[in-house]
Amino acid sequence: MSDFDFSAFVRFSKDFEAGEMIFSEFEIGETFYFIISGRVQLTKVIGDIEKTLDILQPSEIFGEMAILENSPRSATAVALDSVKLLEFNKQNFDAIMTGYPQLAFKLLKMFIKRIYDQKRRFMMLILDDDQAKVADVFLMLDETQPDIDRTTMRREFSTTPEGVAHWAGMDSRLVRDILNRFATQHRIEFAPNRIIVKNISDFERLVNSRRKK
Repeated sequence: MSDFDFSAFVRFSKDFEAGEMIFSEFEIGETFYFIISGRVQLTKVIGDIEKTLDILQPSEIFGEMAILENSPRSATAVALDSVKLLEFNKQNFDAIMTGYPQLAFKLLKMFIKRIYDQKRRFMMLILDDDQAKVADVFLMLDETQPDIDRTTMRREFSTTPEGVAHWAGMDSRLVRDILNRFATQHRIEFAPNRIIVKNISDFERLVNSRRKK
């Protein structure tokens, strides 16, 4: 949505400083946000541990379930940098839906993708086995990248150990250790800005064996 002119919505802008909480998990939500600049971290308490769900970049949205389901916040949102947001509530969202159909269509597509991504990442985060969690990152990427050659079990992913750590919500050093172990086991290969999975079905079996029924 970076090509859309948001100048008409400047009255909805809000600024947050780095480290400032935008909203907290379980509170009642009546607004959602579009990121103009800066990054926003989403975290969720799972068990007794606070885990990172995502780090959002400019042109991404968050907090949309408050509009779609009238439900409490499912995560905590914190500004990682100085952040400028557009804040929308139910009333001005309805106005957007009727008065700006091009923007409304783009927002709805983003809502659908965000809902899928959040549910899929939650499935990953509740795995209690670190190797399975790392393997599940590749399964998630395999599900969501349409240009993957599916005529073979071999997969090439445009990602890095740091990227895998981000998706898994894990320490990058631990993820690198696990990936090195996978490489020693001939399950993966490293290439410049890519990680090659030798047999994606092998990772699927690993994850399914660790997933709680």
